[in-house]
Amino acid sequence: MAAIVQAARREHWQEKLGARVAAVISNRSDAPGLAWAAGQGLATATLDHKAFATREAFDAALSGVIDGYEEPGQPLLLVLAGFMRILTPGFVNRYQGRLLNIHPSLLPAFAGLHTHQRALDAGCKVAGATVHQVTAELDHGPILAQAVVPILPGDTADILAARVLTQEHQIYPQAIAEFLKGG
Repeated sequence: MAAIVQAARREHWQEKLGARVAAVISNRSDAPGLAWAAGQGLATATLDHKAFATREAFDAALSGVIDGYEEPGQPLLLVLAGFMRILTPGFVNRYQGRLLNIHPSLLPAFAGLHTHQRALDAGCKVAGATVHQVTAELDHGPILAQAVVPILPGDTADILAARVLTQEHQIYPQAIAEFLKGG
């Protein structure tokens, strides 16, 4: 999230693409990104998923919060960064074509959790990250960008994750900018 905000400012998305980061929303009040975003002067909101009886109820409330940041004539793009909740098909359909995510594997390989350990266990020679559009099927939307990271002798899941994260910080802002340009 911080890499996206920094890229938006550095590359002047507001002037060049008519886009800005409107808010940072989390389902966890202790998410470090919230404090960072607030320190950057961004609007922040927290909506605790545990306070809702169903995923559908949480997603409906989340939509209400999100829609509160939408401005007339300004299409809303939702960018998931560290948001570890599976969204319902109804939520995904509501924002279809405007919902992006990053996943720490070279999709379609290793959708879901524990991607780095699964890549190591499978004996892969490379790992990576994928920026994709979100669909109702978990980690299966159209791919917008990927970055490949070699798996080195002695890698652990944590070491590999750190190396993949550096690539995520590069490709996610780039993919968002290209998406906003229509490419």
